[in-house]
Amino acid sequence: MAKALIEHNIQVDFLFSGRKPEHFFDMECFGEYRVQAGMTFATHSGRVNVPQTVRQNCSLSLLKDIQALDLSCYDLVLNDFEPVSAWAARRQGVPSIGISHQAALTHPVPKLGSTWFNELLLNYFAPVDVALGCHWHHFGFPILPPFVEVDASPIEHTHQILVYLPFEEADAIAAFFKPFTDYQFLVYHAKQPTAPLADHILWHSFNRDGFKQHLATCGGVIGNAGFELASEALTLGKKLLVKPLIGQFEQLSNVAALQLLGAGDSMMSLDTGVVKRWLKAASPNPIAYPQVGDALVKWICSGQWQHTAPLCDDLWSQVKLPDTWR
Repeated sequence: MAKALIEHNIQVDFLFSGRKPEHFFDMECFGEYRVQAGMTFATHSGRVNVPQTVRQNCSLSLLKDIQALDLSCYDLVLNDFEPVSAWAARRQGVPSIGISHQAALTHPVPKLGSTWFNELLLNYFAPVDVALGCHWHHFGFPILPPFVEVDASPIEHTHQILVYLPFEEADAIAAFFKPFTDYQFLVYHAKQPTAPLADHILWHSFNRDGFKQHLATCGGVIGNAGFELASEALTLGKKLLVKPLIGQFEQLSNVAALQLLGAGDSMMSLDTGVVKRWLKAASPNPIAYPQVGDALVKWICSGQWQHTAPLCDDLWSQVKLPDTWR
């Protein structure tokens, strides 16, 4: 989105929340962006820690950030399920458009673990005037294709597996992949394991360029069930195995969608049997999703924000989905 907005000479200020400032990286394209505390999940060993999540988010800082954010000089707020700018826009009467994967879940798309609390969260965590969701399939609703920026490679190392499991403990990941000596695992993780690594496990701190290069040439991806990495894997035709963050409604719903489409495999815990079967599976054909950002910026410039169906229909008409997805 940042590149498309710049190309159309739209002046944009960027605000991010949900992480500490030092945990953002590869942010050069956003200029002098701002960071607010916002809200986020607390996790431990691949699960949402509900008591800790409640403790760290129940503070007056979020309300203060909303009240302090002055939007009087802006024509529009574009929001990716971010609570500070969404609520500030609502309080100040500034038009807001939500563009997020979470917005797709407000439609009756495949879901798992839905509760009244999750529905409340989807509707009130970051309220907007117009909500545009994105998903791997439209499922018959006005939903955008995913935003994907990847570079395909003519080279594929079929026995190299990219691993991104940020919610698992580093030592648990290293121990789990140790027996699979016939494959090389390229692990990206924020922390280093304490025990020495086996020769076939290569450990990396997160770097976007290195990650994209390994994603382009690997033979498969083992990751959490977040939307972005799965979208990139589908676009590149990489076989996909996901382990959702247990207790996180969005990731569980992504598992449901992947299973319905037959687009990926899943495991609810680090399961040796599942990995053994998955490693022997063939890779799918790549899906050429269109450049959603460019079309979306043109749509924003038109000012016809209540008419979302023509935009979505036009973008999906450019996609050839697998026959098994129909």
